[in-house]
Formats: sequence, structure tokens, C-alpha cells
Amino acid sequence: MKWIPLTTTDQLNDIRTNSGKKPQVIFKHSTRCSISSMALNRLEREKAPENVDFYYLDLLQYRPLSDEVAAIFQVHHESPQVLLIKNGECVYEESHQGITMQELTEQIGG
Repeated sequence: MKWIPLTTTDQLNDIRTNSGKKPQVIFKHSTRCSISSMALNRLEREKAPENVDFYYLDLLQYRPLSDEVAAIFQVHHESPQVLLIKNGECVYEESHQGITMQELTEQIGG
């Protein structure tokens, strides 16, 4: 899986725009949280669907950006959290032990 580091507000605009062409996934990760590390591991062990951009947001370094993600995509902040963006909107979000590549793949296909 190839992660794209999410570090700027401009990227959020790109994610919204690009989500009209292909699904965009944002994974919000706390590097100090063991549950977040387990969720990241679960995602990285499975085969990622093709034609999807996967963004990685380090919550400790970019907490204000995480708050912007929550505001723009109208979701409650969680950590860890995965968001699926299609056509400019968050169509699926999950957190903690609920984060799996299988469920994400099913949501992407739907």
C-alpha cells in the first residue's frame, strides 16, 4: 500500500476534487496509540483496492488539520479513524477496531 502523507489544507481541496474521479481514503493515525497502530497494521497486511488514493494523517503532528478534516467532511473526530470520500463527501467512516480493509473495500465497491 502506498500512503500519501496528508500535511496541508490544500490537499483537502484536492481530495474533494479527486473524489469525483476515484475514491479517496483518509486514515487518521495517532502514533502514540496502540489501537491506532493495530488498525494501521490491519490495513497494511491486506491487499488494498486499486484506483484509490490512500492518505495518512499523523494526528500528533497535524492535529489542526485533523480538525479541518472533521469540519469539512462533517464527521466527529476519532483516533484512529478511516474516512472514505466519494464525490466530495464522506460516505463511510469507521474508528478503532472497526477499521478493516475488507469493510473498506466493500464500501469502495458500493
